[in-house]
Amino acid sequence: MNPSTAQARVIVDELVRNTVSHVVLCPGSRNAPLSIALYDAAAAGKLRLHVRIDERGAAFLALGIAARTGRPVAVLCTSGTAAANFHPAVLEADRAGVPLIVLTADRPPELRAAGASQVIDQHRLFGNAARYFDELAVAERRAGQNSYWRSQICRAWNAAYGEWRCGPVHLNIPFREPLVPDLDDDGEWYESLDGRADGSRWTELPDFGALPSFVVPSARHGLVIACDTGVQAASEWAEQHGWPVVSETGGLGLSGGTAISSGAWLLGVEEFIAKHKPEQVLCLGRPTVFRQIQKVISDPSIEVLLVRPDSDWPAPAHNVRQVGQWFDEPTKPADPEWLASWRHADAAASAAVSAVLDAEPWPSGLRVASELVDALPADSLLVVGSSNPTRDVALAGRLRPDVLVHRNRGVAGIDGTVSTAIGAAYVHRGPSYALLGDLTFLHDASGLLTGPAEQRPDLTIVVCNDDGGGIFSLLEQGAPEHSASFERVFGTPHGADLGALCAGYRVPHVVAETLTEFRAALRPAPGLRVVEVRVDRSRHRDLHGRLRAAVGAAVSAA
Repeated sequence: MNPSTAQARVIVDELVRNTVSHVVLCPGSRNAPLSIALYDAAAAGKLRLHVRIDERGAAFLALGIAARTGRPVAVLCTSGTAAANFHPAVLEADRAGVPLIVLTADRPPELRAAGASQVIDQHRLFGNAARYFDELAVAERRAGQNSYWRSQICRAWNAAYGEWRCGPVHLNIPFREPLVPDLDDDGEWYESLDGRADGSRWTELPDFGALPSFVVPSARHGLVIACDTGVQAASEWAEQHGWPVVSETGGLGLSGGTAISSGAWLLGVEEFIAKHKPEQVLCLGRPTVFRQIQKVISDPSIEVLLVRPDSDWPAPAHNVRQVGQWFDEPTKPADPEWLASWRHADAAASAAVSAVLDAEPWPSGLRVASELVDALPADSLLVVGSSNPTRDVALAGRLRPDVLVHRNRGVAGIDGTVSTAIGAAYVHRGPSYALLGDLTFLHDASGLLTGPAEQRPDLTIVVCNDDGGGIFSLLEQGAPEHSASFERVFGTPHGADLGALCAGYRVPHVVAETLTEFRAALRPAPGLRVVEVRVDRSRHRDLHGRLRAAVGAAVSAA
């Protein structure tokens, strides 16, 4: 057995022993030893292998699987710019706390300074975004390496899963030729290449992953803000302590009598907040979308209690009192009138939003989001793209505690969202949907490419196509005084034919021109498919203005 083959077989075996059950592979020459070892392991039923030709999409596919399962997923590529294409997903995994084990093959040291092809400096390629980096020694024909290889895989797995917070790790693995098994490979090596006799890890480590202890409130008037992580836990905590709970995903995932589905609207009504300013805010996760949420946790008169198992926590006013631990102040009894006033305002705001949207001609982004959320079967997964879709879902204000939501909000970008949704759908045990804008969809259209030997998930991708950057029409640059420059540098119309693009990838596509057609297109169906809804983005700014006015008037009159 040659050294590269021996090393690759041991690495794959130890990954399996460390509970890695999904690996995403990108084809290449220098990573051939691991590719063949992974194929053999998948054929033996030890893991599920996903093969993709685009490294950027492959890394986001791995991220989607890891985010949904909560377990480390490995992603592998050859040397050179292939490894650099992993970087966007590594950054997202870092900021979102998603466990990835990034394996990059490399040339051995003697070839890096010899003008060999596909050579870049891969040492600490991902900088401080990686929780852990190691370059394995080049495999050699000598004893004593089995324990070293296995130990390093255990170190990487532990760093990815994390005592404090999950995240990406990077192992750079230089291989010398030969890169494929010898034709007369008899399996002999200088020592046993077996792992532990009972199938366990080479080095046993604690199995982290539980949320930290929740805080104890010391105020009667408080508010819970859930940002992506721990929405169900936030609902349970709020129910126990009698605080209203709002979420960056609107009412999705919230449950119980404390759930406020229109929180994103209420926090923007200055008159309401002036009378209902919380003394304390319990914030779970890292808020990223709404300025009104940032404004609340930035208020120096509001004490912030933060549950984020990480040394990197948001503190815009430097007023965070606690991060994920208990403190000793006694719990004060909840004020029932406080919660009742929030629920009363929530009902008024929700009714106002529904009335405006019902009177709107079909379609609008907010109406698409609200209809989609209403139509989701129980126990569905909904992957929500950045920019308008994530705001539309929250502002639609629908309560759906039986829906699981995933958003790539670590760095809040649109990159890799199609691939992320496909990865999450692979492992979700129920119907899966995604709501994306057209630019998000086009940016990762290659994520639709799935070879005939690869499984396609049951995933319906809804694309709200407003022919460009509709989010900017709602920001300062979308004001009338900037109309001269808006279309060229912000609106960026593209005129792309999404149906032709889907046809090229052999993915079913339909345009839902009416509400009836849209509802019919959302019925559960097997396989991967795209539902396009064409929206006029010139109406966005006016609609949001009318909604803000309607909510403000309704809450003031309530």
